[in-house]
Amino acid sequence: MTTMNTDSQQQANENDSQVQVSLVIPVYNEQDALPELLERSLKVCRSLDRTFEIILVNDGSSDRSEEILNQAATENPGEVVAVLLNRNYGQHSAVMAGFAEARGQIIITLDADLQNPPEEVANLVTKCEEGFDVVGTVRQNRQDTFFRKIASRIVNRVAQKATGVKMSDYGCMLRAYKRPIIQAMLQCDERSMFIPILANSFARHTIEFPVSHAHRAAGDSKYSFYKLIKLQFDMLTSMTTFPLRVMSMVGLGVSFLGVAFGVFLILMRIIYGSQWAAQGVFTLFAVLFIFIGAQFVGMGLLGEYIGRIYSDVRARPRYFIDKVVRKDQT
Repeated sequence: MTTMNTDSQQQANENDSQVQVSLVIPVYNEQDALPELLERSLKVCRSLDRTFEIILVNDGSSDRSEEILNQAATENPGEVVAVLLNRNYGQHSAVMAGFAEARGQIIITLDADLQNPPEEVANLVTKCEEGFDVVGTVRQNRQDTFFRKIASRIVNRVAQKATGVKMSDYGCMLRAYKRPIIQAMLQCDERSMFIPILANSFARHTIEFPVSHAHRAAGDSKYSFYKLIKLQFDMLTSMTTFPLRVMSMVGLGVSFLGVAFGVFLILMRIIYGSQWAAQGVFTLFAVLFIFIGAQFVGMGLLGEYIGRIYSDVRARPRYFIDKVVRKDQT
């Protein structure tokens, strides 16, 4: 029995070493974009002159995406792998599921909506082979809403401070990682994570280069206004305590203003008498509301962090894989 397990492990290691590039693509209700995505991704990967695999993770799609992925894995043995999750867990959990199945030495992530060109995969591979642990991309002429651009700018600034790595577009999923970085991320137990920031916290050598950004090939964005706000908040709170530090500074500033305003009221009362103080009652209410608002914001942030601690302590799985369709070449 021990010999059989050792042989199986050796064979698995040999298979892993044979794959040089893994392309991981999360898919959620992208049935209209999938045919073009598969065609372009297969074309560029076949031109690499390297062994590769394309791992498509179905994140609980309700359209025909799962059927298309099953068919693609069957028709392209050894090249396309379909990972089918039992329900929707979110983009980053789906990508982590793809990482767990990836066998390549270079792992590349790509969105399924074709806003980022699959043709850039070759450049990402080249940069990784030059010795970079993480290779990012910067979207040029972004075809996004004004809100998404502003939110990305804020998160990028905070991420730079949190990781100490100055990359200017953490929101772009078109990125490449060396295998040791992926293995380090898979060892992390956080339930809420933002992959580009987490990867950069382990990377030593990073680089990024500009890429084009197109309109969606088909369908609508899966991120509603609420989901965008939640995503930005997750990014800010999952990797740094910076928001708590900001609240501490804001609280200190509000306290200082409160003390200064109290001294001002005492002086005015001494100078103009009690009648003046009574007329300033609405100003006191305004100051009170400022204090109450600051307290509620601070309590909300503390609650968010405590909630994340609670989620991590339970240590529930990030995702549940229903089936993996992997056909080996004959």
